[in-house]
Amino acid sequence: MFKKAHKIFDILLESINEGVLIVDSDHRIAEVNSVAELIFGFKKTELIGKNFNFLFPSNLQNTIDKLLNALVTNTKHKKIGVDNDLFAVQKDGDIIQITADFHHFKFEKKGYVLALITDISVQKEIEVSLMLKSKALQSAGNGILITDALKPDNPIVYYNQAFKKLTGYKEKEILNKNCRFLQGEDRDQEELLKLRKAIKQGKSCEAILRNYKKDGTLFWNHLFITPIISSTGVVTNFIGIQNDITKRLKAEEERNHLAKIFDESLNEIYVVELENLNFINANYGAQKNIGYSLEELKSLNLLEILPEYTESRFRQSLQVLLKKNVEKLEFETIHKRKDGTTYPVEVHLQLSKISEKNVIVSITLDITERKEHTTRLENTVKERTEQLEDALNKEKELNELKTKFLSMVSHEFKTPLSGILTSAYLIKKYDTTEEQNKREKHIKIISQKVDYLTMILNDFLSLENLESGTYHYKMNNFHISRVINEVVYNANMILKEGQQIIYPNNIDDLVMHQDEKILELILSNILNNAIKYSKQNSKIKLSVKQQNSETVFSIEDYGLGIPEQDIDKIFTRYFRAENVLHIQGTGIGLNLVRSHVENMGGSISIKSKENSGTTVTVILPTTIDHE
Repeated sequence: MFKKAHKIFDILLESINEGVLIVDSDHRIAEVNSVAELIFGFKKTELIGKNFNFLFPSNLQNTIDKLLNALVTNTKHKKIGVDNDLFAVQKDGDIIQITADFHHFKFEKKGYVLALITDISVQKEIEVSLMLKSKALQSAGNGILITDALKPDNPIVYYNQAFKKLTGYKEKEILNKNCRFLQGEDRDQEELLKLRKAIKQGKSCEAILRNYKKDGTLFWNHLFITPIISSTGVVTNFIGIQNDITKRLKAEEERNHLAKIFDESLNEIYVVELENLNFINANYGAQKNIGYSLEELKSLNLLEILPEYTESRFRQSLQVLLKKNVEKLEFETIHKRKDGTTYPVEVHLQLSKISEKNVIVSITLDITERKEHTTRLENTVKERTEQLEDALNKEKELNELKTKFLSMVSHEFKTPLSGILTSAYLIKKYDTTEEQNKREKHIKIISQKVDYLTMILNDFLSLENLESGTYHYKMNNFHISRVINEVVYNANMILKEGQQIIYPNNIDDLVMHQDEKILELILSNILNNAIKYSKQNSKIKLSVKQQNSETVFSIEDYGLGIPEQDIDKIFTRYFRAENVLHIQGTGIGLNLVRSHVENMGGSISIKSKENSGTTVTVILPTTIDHE
């Protein structure tokens, strides 16, 4: 009957994508299409007339027969192999997995079964493969996520449990979100720029990012991303593999920190093989102090830098360590540098292991400074003893100076006051007009004595201001001739009979910037001394010159001079040379002058010879202020 309608059947059968087998009521195969031939590997002629169940494994043949019997007698439809596994046998004996959709129909009053066969072996293999891969991804220790590059903002479409556990986020907080939520507010990361650029270009990338869990905890994420590219070259997805390397980075940081401490320590640290005492390692401090590079040390033996030890003596010393009587061996010795010099050291030895190799770790301290410090302490004790003795001597000298000072003050004030009292008494006696000259003479004496006392008091006051730091210099520009004129004018009032001051030449145009009043005080003090310690009818030469940025003042007399043994003490406060003790004076003036000169940035020097005169030279910065 099928032969009569073979054209119709052929067209229908070949238009179906599934394998088609038509089975009669005796379970014989009546017709097949070309797809069925491909599925089972048989030719059509090899299938026609055969029992349908021969295409199935023996353990399924009875089940197939029962199914066909049930279908041939009614119009029900049955599909098997979808929810449970159905296997068939190919011509070469291979087992394939199929689905079979059975349909009952009648033709010319006879019942037939139409079996639509689909080979799902490849599909099942893919499903199994995907299932295994999915289980592998879910069981992976690394966090894994997949994003959809075709959707806006590249959202996450898959994540595994490790990712969820690592970040602490829930499914609704992960899916369909861009993974930037892992950075929180920390978006300004250099590695993120590299990552964004790679995603934009559709390339693989590796980055280390600061990520944050849901609870805000920071973790360092070592991220690998890889694009999934379709057959048309379009990036459809990105796979991201995350690895929490926080502990690793912390451990590396600690190792690096310890290594840095080891390498940068200025103490000498050596690692030496216990067996042969050869160097394995040495830090920067050791290399710097011993003078050898690490490569040079590796070719040496420890004993080559320990000149006080033989191998037998050194190993004997190690016995307390080897027997574990002590954990650390300490001793003092000397090290020998590459250049042959030696230095004292304090050595601390400990036993350790490196890759199952017994080693000695030596931490060595250069105790040169400690030794020198001990010596310095001894010398300091000696110096302090000497200083104490010197201080006692100075205290003795000071007491002597105080005694002299009190005697001097008593004398310096007593004599003028006596003169003032005598003159005042005599003025009362000269009460007639004819005695006016005598009165004026004594008034002049009183005035001179008062000026002298005022000068002494001013010296004391000026000295006090200098020592307390309350004196303030008033700097201004002035013509030097104005100061010289004032100094010489005042000095003329106290000149002895026949004394003459030689005025300096060519000073009208000389200008300087200093404290004018203090300069006047300095020159007056020196000039008054020259007058005081010079004889009658003598000359006193005053000269001024400017050179470069300095102004030099010189006052030269031909008076008593200063004994050689007193020159070095002449600027000492209250000191007076032995040859002028009979002349009024306080010993303050030159000390005060030197303080002012030095405060003004200058210097003062004295050249003198006893009974031949004295030259005092003052050098001050000119320092013109042009404002």
